[in-house]
Amino acid sequence: MSTLNTSDGSAFDLDFLRTWMGRESVAEDTLSVRHARLMAATLGLPQAQFAEGTPLPPLWHWLYFLEGLPASELGRDGHPARGGFLPPVPLANRMWAGGRLAFHAPVALGTTVRKRSAVTSVEHKRGRSGDLVFVTVRHEILDGQTVAITEDHDIVYKQPTPPGTTRAAAVAMPAPSHSEPFEATSTVLFRYSALTFNGHRIHYDLDYCRNVEGYANLVVHGPLQATLLAGLAARLGTRPLRQFRYRGVQPNLLGTPLTVNAAPSGDGLTLWTAQPDGAVSMQAEASF
Repeated sequence: MSTLNTSDGSAFDLDFLRTWMGRESVAEDTLSVRHARLMAATLGLPQAQFAEGTPLPPLWHWLYFLEGLPASELGRDGHPARGGFLPPVPLANRMWAGGRLAFHAPVALGTTVRKRSAVTSVEHKRGRSGDLVFVTVRHEILDGQTVAITEDHDIVYKQPTPPGTTRAAAVAMPAPSHSEPFEATSTVLFRYSALTFNGHRIHYDLDYCRNVEGYANLVVHGPLQATLLAGLAARLGTRPLRQFRYRGVQPNLLGTPLTVNAAPSGDGLTLWTAQPDGAVSMQAEASF
């Protein structure tokens, strides 16, 4: 048995958490045009370009396969209570850390597709803010018998960040060849949470942010930033997007504008969101 003592004096059994590895779930959904148009409205894109048969933009599959649990089955943070499909990691904060995607074939709006998911790893690390547990889930999006998208999604669990903790070390990025401004408003956060049926309270409950998870303001969704970066890559690329890797570097909070940046990197692109002082919030690599 591998019992780990955390920095706050509590303990958990990593071997027990690893018994969740191999758990699977399967879901089916239709890639609704209406839902895509609502996402377009959220991002300020023309809605008319989305119709039945339109290829689904990269990472927009996160708008579908939504799990609607009753309130009695949610945890304090607004996510599904731990110990269902995901292991019951006893660290307070749960964040979308990053992921790796491969796009094998396009999928069209209006198509009914399946998602097959499995927990593939549970790992413990120690970071600047203390103990971290990373849970990785492999998702496959299937159009008929064809695997159209493969995704490895990393979820990180951690203790709340103590007040006054120093920020992450600066990440050196190249000079951007393309930059676009983006600033999430509270309306954008609300709409994206609604579109993804994301009940995580860090995106809408300021008292919870400050008093429980240690953030000074509402947190801009990591997957929203990743979607912006993947969308920029798709627009700048001369060939279809084939692989996309991203990871969160530090949270972006409501009221802090971002630039969405890209620079050539070999046959692909390096992409990142940056705060006004240059601090990187999320970085990514795209290949075509």
